[in-house]
Amino acid sequence: MTEIRIVQPEVVFRRSMADDDDVIEAMLVSTMGDEIKQLWDEEGIEGIDGRIRFLMKNRHGTPFEQNYFQFFVKAPIAVFREHHRHRIGWSYNEESGRYKVMKPEFYIPPRRRPLIQTGKPGHYVMSPGSEEQYDQMFSDMRDQFERAYATYENILADDVAKEVARGVLPVYLMTSMFASCNARSMMAFLSLRTDEPTATFPSKPMWEIDELVARIYEEALKSVMPITYKAFCDFGRVAP
Repeated sequence: MTEIRIVQPEVVFRRSMADDDDVIEAMLVSTMGDEIKQLWDEEGIEGIDGRIRFLMKNRHGTPFEQNYFQFFVKAPIAVFREHHRHRIGWSYNEESGRYKVMKPEFYIPPRRRPLIQTGKPGHYVMSPGSEEQYDQMFSDMRDQFERAYATYENILADDVAKEVARGVLPVYLMTSMFASCNARSMMAFLSLRTDEPTATFPSKPMWEIDELVARIYEEALKSVMPITYKAFCDFGRVAP
């Protein structure tokens, strides 16, 4: 029987073609360019900082689309099901269980992950579990993953197609993808997939997609487009 491996998610910021200046250049190409420049002059809006804040405040979003970010993401299928709900402005290329044998790699939440849910859906809070609860969960999950992967291998050994055999694998199986987006679509992602109490519309995302994925994206946006990122935060983390 193949030995399974318990691994943690990994997100790598690979490359970008993005800059705060690109936002202004993209905006001025539009037919509204002259009118907006006149409005800026009337309101005393100067510099790239002021202009980006004007666009963010008034939710002129399309100028924030003329850029590119690419990430490599390795995470459990459960995280990808949340991630793939973001379709506008995102492009994905994921491992295919139809064409390859999936690796015996699985995710088990780390001890710092809250385990106990209290309250109704949409209005609940998460709190830590006990050491005993975590240890039992870890043991049960690992046992189940071992059985599932052994069954997967048995079905494959019987010459059943990969796309059928994969049906026995759980949603904490690790998979990977390349994910690319523009700054506007990333801000929409961050507005929903991060837990920030100061946001205009606070969200309560799954812990894994917040802590292990979205925060890496956020650091990329902050480092590559710092003026855009600051405006996004200052105006309540609402995507333009």
